[in-house]
Amino acid sequence: MEFTQLGRSGLKVSRLCLGTMNYGTETEEKDSFNQMDKALDLGINFFDTANVYGWKMGEGITENIIGRWLAKGDGRREKIVLATKAYGQMGEGENERRLSAYHIKQACEASLKRMQTDHIDLYQMHHIDRLTPWEEIWQAMEQLVREGKVLYVGSSNFAAWNIAQAQGEAKARYFMGLVSEQSLYNLSSRTVELEVIPACREFGLGLIPWSPLSGGMLGGALKKFTKGRRASDYQKEKIEESKTQLEAYEDFCNELGESPGDVALAWLLNNPIVTAPIIGPRTMKQLEGSLHALEIILDEDSLKKLDEIWPGPGGQAPEAYAW
Repeated sequence: MEFTQLGRSGLKVSRLCLGTMNYGTETEEKDSFNQMDKALDLGINFFDTANVYGWKMGEGITENIIGRWLAKGDGRREKIVLATKAYGQMGEGENERRLSAYHIKQACEASLKRMQTDHIDLYQMHHIDRLTPWEEIWQAMEQLVREGKVLYVGSSNFAAWNIAQAQGEAKARYFMGLVSEQSLYNLSSRTVELEVIPACREFGLGLIPWSPLSGGMLGGALKKFTKGRRASDYQKEKIEESKTQLEAYEDFCNELGESPGDVALAWLLNNPIVTAPIIGPRTMKQLEGSLHALEIILDEDSLKKLDEIWPGPGGQAPEAYAW
């Protein structure tokens, strides 16, 4: 396993991040435990979750599963960098969502209890809160850091100007601020190249891409679909919309002698701003196979071909659309 620093922080994390969103819904608890054990065996030390995962309001199903796994002991907690998120609605009350100081404290305490730990290594804001001022957000986060309940703070689904605003306010308070941004980023979704990635580079944030395989579409979906693999109506629609690109992509991966999913991950890992794509394997075989992406080296010709198949926005703003 390869490791890198999380943004400008001194924290070292694995180049692949284990995503736990399916734990408790698509993946049963026993299989979730086995996956986390295997991830550790493979050298993956970066685990990502969120208080809303499990998708039953207020229950924190996935965090509870992680907590029961950590409670098994054997140094599990000390071996991982544990990341979770707050923002989503966790109850019927008006203050049981978003990023008020009230909810940040409440959400953090609840996540700590569910995960049976005394601290969160990376506490991420799951979305920008346009109603809460930054002085309130940072005051709440600073308090959690002082208490030792949170070590680092990250963002998720932020626009570039949100990152700039957050860091400006943090600097004025002599606070470290954000160390990472978790964004939708893959070969077929490259909007963040316009401004988010330049902002991460400027402010020293590590980029953690979610949905690196575009919901499975970049994992050989066309070939699997034509062989009779079941797909949801949404997936079928996405595959039909991108059929020409998928044909070219899967043919090119075949020329490389690599699986489409591995090439998609390798393409992300080629970007120096990317810390670790979030993988969400359904099976143990998929988890083990993901590590091969770390071995793939894409040369300039291969990167150019991928750009032709999956064109980005044309670079960063404003040059992508102006001069």
